[in-house]
Amino acid sequence: MDCVTLLLRPLQTPELMPRTSVALLAAILVAAIAPSAASALVTRNAALANAPDIASVDYPGLQHLHYRYGPISITPGQNTIVFRPTTLKPDVPGYITRFKPNLTYTNGKVPRVDVLHLHHGVWIMRLYPTFAVGEEKTIYQFPQGFGYRYDPSDTWILNYMLHNLLPNRAQVYITWDIDFLPASEPAAQSITEVKPQWMDVSGLRIYPVFDALRGAAPRSKNGRYTFPDDARGAQKANIGPAHEWTVPKDITLVSTAGHLHPGGLWTDLKAQRGSSTQELFRSEAKYFEPAGAVSWDVTMTATKPDWRVALNKGDTLKVSTTYDTRSASWYEVMGIMEAWYADGHLDGAADPFSAPVDWHGVVTHGHLPENDHHGGTGAPILPNATRMLARNRPTTVNIKDFVYGAGDLSLVASGRALPVVRQGQSLTFRNLDSPQGRDPNLAVYHTITACRAPCNKDTGVAYPIANGPVTFDSGELGFGPQGATPAANRATWSTPKNLKPGTYTYFCRIHPFMRGAFRVVRR
Repeated sequence: MDCVTLLLRPLQTPELMPRTSVALLAAILVAAIAPSAASALVTRNAALANAPDIASVDYPGLQHLHYRYGPISITPGQNTIVFRPTTLKPDVPGYITRFKPNLTYTNGKVPRVDVLHLHHGVWIMRLYPTFAVGEEKTIYQFPQGFGYRYDPSDTWILNYMLHNLLPNRAQVYITWDIDFLPASEPAAQSITEVKPQWMDVSGLRIYPVFDALRGAAPRSKNGRYTFPDDARGAQKANIGPAHEWTVPKDITLVSTAGHLHPGGLWTDLKAQRGSSTQELFRSEAKYFEPAGAVSWDVTMTATKPDWRVALNKGDTLKVSTTYDTRSASWYEVMGIMEAWYADGHLDGAADPFSAPVDWHGVVTHGHLPENDHHGGTGAPILPNATRMLARNRPTTVNIKDFVYGAGDLSLVASGRALPVVRQGQSLTFRNLDSPQGRDPNLAVYHTITACRAPCNKDTGVAYPIANGPVTFDSGELGFGPQGATPAANRATWSTPKNLKPGTYTYFCRIHPFMRGAFRVVRR
């Protein structure tokens, strides 16, 4: 199903209002490092926690525009990908010099990220992905003298994925703040146009993801898995053509930043000329998360305002992303860097093959209060499955109304026992919350993902994670448009037959408050 097929009547409420100046260029997401490094990591980034948004570049006649799209009705457990046309944009030609998206409830408050978040938002302009944001909420701010050229005739399509982690309903707005310099302003005559080049390790696809599994990294890399470099076997199928780009003419790179998911450490942008390869920029994930690098409580680094890199026609630009897979697996993750460039070789631009390039960047914001609920601390809120009775021997576990049925840890108070499966056999799960043929906008996807026992504490941005002693994951059980949804397009999944005797706990990656367990016994 293509984008046009998915287009529906837009929901939009335009607003124009003055905004305080802030910002600097960027793109998107998150990361994870071994728990042993958590203390040093948090200490090192403590100075960044109170960092303000990087100030915007001012010009005579610059406008600060605010738009909000919605209200959007959020269904229980929603996790769908949507495309909508929008007319929420400036009325006259000019240059966009700053772009800052967000997500709010209708009362203006920002949702907690562990409750409801903007998994991603992509503004497709002239049928090309142009501005984008994820949970890390990186701010785009172009350096002094640069801007994205805009015309009111440009078609804008908003692609968004709103993730509701709870079985509740809500209404939200997607918002974006733009610094805009009309072409009629004298200052616009000195603006150099920048163009986007979408660099994506798994793109271009509507849902460009791959899995970074524990143990997948080569031994020599100490658990750090780099995609696509370390992809082997079936993993290679997720490598997308947008992971490299052959430069069609002489250009100057002006800015970039990275987008990651939890588990990610950094994204790298490199250039190749002949047999030589040079690092241009590493967008690093800087965490404020007390538990270490395992949540959305992060900010990404973007290039400094004076970063300029000259590339020749025929050079190849490449992107890769690195995840820490020592202590956990990370599913449906991304690695994106949007490179912004100007035509020709600009004064002051460094040729990376003859002069060093500073690949260190700056963060675009500090700690965000919507990330304050971390989870995984305090007293358990669910029973310890390793101490529970296990006498129930079903062959199928039905998932319905956000409950795993047999084995759901929230049902133990009612006297239910854990499901038991004999070694060498399987237990089959079936998602009844997303029947085939149901309206995909109402579908509820669920996973069965291994977590370390007892996996029974309060849910937050950092808990639970896929760190079970044995790695298994069902994928997102449910149905949706092929290629335009995270759904596995199947309702059932069976546990591996090679599990050793013991108690196995699991959670739903889409709705982490859901926790369950089963026990494997000897024949």
